[in-house]
Amino acid sequence: MATQSRSTAVEDEYTFDDLSVVMGTYNEEAAIGTVLADIDEVTDGRAAVVCVDGSSDTTPEIARDHGARVIEQEPQGYGVAVEEALSSASRPVVVTTDCDDTYPMERLPDFLEAINEGCDVVSGDRLYHGAETMPALNRLGNSAFAYLASALMGKRVHDTTTGMRAYRKEIIDKIEWTENTGLSAELLIRPLMRGYEVREEPIEYRERKGETKLDPFQGGAEIAKSIVKVCLEERFR
Repeated sequence: MATQSRSTAVEDEYTFDDLSVVMGTYNEEAAIGTVLADIDEVTDGRAAVVCVDGSSDTTPEIARDHGARVIEQEPQGYGVAVEEALSSASRPVVVTTDCDDTYPMERLPDFLEAINEGCDVVSGDRLYHGAETMPALNRLGNSAFAYLASALMGKRVHDTTTGMRAYRKEIIDKIEWTENTGLSAELLIRPLMRGYEVREEPIEYRERKGETKLDPFQGGAEIAKSIVKVCLEERFR
């Protein structure tokens, strides 16, 4: 496996003016307003927000009302939406989140601080505190994904499928992303196996608002397949 040194250190610290927060949205009118209001409050309205939306409800209208940039596209899955959101971000630090109000936007300053301390990727670990609001089957599956990825990489990770991460934009732009349902795992595995500085940051995980769209069995099988594929590709690249 070829390794790659981490990105060049930044002389000046990043601020909220350097931050994009991005997400894929699909019929999340129950929560999207709360998520965007939290981002606005925490960052004093200075972060840019990008939503890639395939909704049939009022999600895009609510997002625009909160000042987000909305990119509408036909629903093609989680990874397609998030990858488009990542590539559309224009600022040097990008944070991904979900739009169901499960992730703590009040931790954005901590993630930005970790980037300023030299991290290339900061990954929110939902399982550290137990993730009691997560359905038991999902919690078990996410733990299994982490053990699978750890065994294949030879490096211990604790939450491969979290939706909240911060990245240096240059890392996003350097890597070719290939997965859809398994993109969240890929976004952790490829940078880690290429030698970038990756930190897992424990976060609280809240009960979601609205209904989940992912079938736990079909989605779980696709994620496990993606983890195996990506780990083997990186090991033999």
